[in-house]
Amino acid sequence: MLQGRYMRDELMALLELKSVMRTGWVRAGVEQPESVAAHSWGMAVLALRLCPPELDMRTVLTYCLIHDLPEIIVGDLTPDDDRTTKAADEHAAMKELAPQWLEAFETYERQDTAEAKFVHQLDRLDMGLQAHIYQNSSKLDLNEFLKSAKSVVSDPLLNHLL
Repeated sequence: MLQGRYMRDELMALLELKSVMRTGWVRAGVEQPESVAAHSWGMAVLALRLCPPELDMRTVLTYCLIHDLPEIIVGDLTPDDDRTTKAADEHAAMKELAPQWLEAFETYERQDTAEAKFVHQLDRLDMGLQAHIYQNSSKLDLNEFLKSAKSVVSDPLLNHLL
């Protein structure tokens, strides 16, 4: 019984990502900004559609779904925030929240595999596409998000989608 309660508590903690709003959209004045979990889901959908056959889909999807889990504790930091301890803080948060995925998180953070590099580009592609969605439904100027996305997305197909 205790084990089941512990598992439930662990799962509920992970699901808190659904309550963490994307700080950049909040600061830009988006009325109903997506959550960090919605962003991760968006990346996973993009991965299902765009993942090159030579990459391991399971690894790609794992990175999409876990890369922002530390934000449950650390928060969603933007380039405007103090990021001096970001890596250490996120590592500690991941170790606390989901130690079973710590190695995958560290591999993604190092960006030393083709899968990690692809997911990093999906991260920005999702942000860029979301900027288009928000711009089309509001009068907000979100070009800074599009420029940021284009500065990272180097894959020709992914860049064309921006």
